Amino acid sequence: MLRFILLSAQYMVSKIVEKDSKMPVTPEQQADVDALRSEQNLTLRAVSSGMENHLYKIYPVLDHGFIRVIDYMGDDAAICQAARVSYGRGTKSVQNDEGLIRYLMRHWHSTPFEMCELKLHVKLPVFVARQWIRHRTANVNEYSARYSILDREFYIPEPEALAAQSVVNNQGRGEVLTGQEAEMVLRLLKDDSSQAYDHYEQMISQEGQKGLARELARMNLPANIYTQWYWKVDLHNLLHFLRLRADAHAQYEIRVYADEICKVVSDWVPFAYTAFEDYRLGGATLSSKALDCVKRMIKGESVTKETSGMSPGEWREFSALLD
Repeated sequence: MLRFILLSAQYMVSKIVEKDSKMPVTPEQQADVDALRSEQNLTLRAVSSGMENHLYKIYPVLDHGFIRVIDYMGDDAAICQAARVSYGRGTKSVQNDEGLIRYLMRHWHSTPFEMCELKLHVKLPVFVARQWIRHRTANVNEYSARYSILDREFYIPEPEALAAQSVVNNQGRGEVLTGQEAEMVLRLLKDDSSQAYDHYEQMISQEGQKGLARELARMNLPANIYTQWYWKVDLHNLLHFLRLRADAHAQYEIRVYADEICKVVSDWVPFAYTAFEDYRLGGATLSSKALDCVKRMIKGESVTKETSGMSPGEWREFSALLD
């Protein structure tokens, strides 16, 4: 049966709004998105009704960022179709698609999930992009600061996101900064960002001078300036990204992007996402020593740090899982 999908079309965000605006896109850009969503075309391919509702929509993240679904391939049924080709009669004991997907997730059979793909348009601060790009199993095409002039847009944290260095974790945050210290930090972030961009514009200007090449002038811009890219990834590697970046221990600035992507994925492949929540996001991996401790506890034994056989760090993490 023929079904409707929205046309996939190239969309590139142009110059952005006034420098103090919190809007991720201009009214003109929103009009372009609305126009894309108004167009329809016939297709014979499988579509996800949940994902169709997300196509091209802009979901704001942080102060100037966003995510936007550009295209996708596959759905829950595609995962099952691939699995049944691969495992044949081995899946006959599974009575439905949801059960099969849960079986695949539970037993770490990853290949069927690779049959689904997602392409996102993401606008994000450069320092977040540097964390994001560590996930090397995706295809990325980033906005070129050699060819184009970057916009005057910088990530400035909300006051509640300003925190001191954690005293127990060298890569984490501690208490929220308050009072004069918080005011000072915000002032420096805003002033330094603005001054760096003023100098960037001054260096590339060709009024009365040759102007420095853009590929060189960009070196003076701070890591909180915004960049954009198209990011295409298969579902297996996307779920791995979300397992790490939607975790409570992930840095807030990348976690909010992961949280927004989670909402999209849950509508795209609801069976797969529910299994992912159960076995990955909400689950835990135990060492042999930790599993032994659980068995002893079930039998009624009182297990302590000293009798567990674990290191202090392992015991602390194990205890946190049980709390």
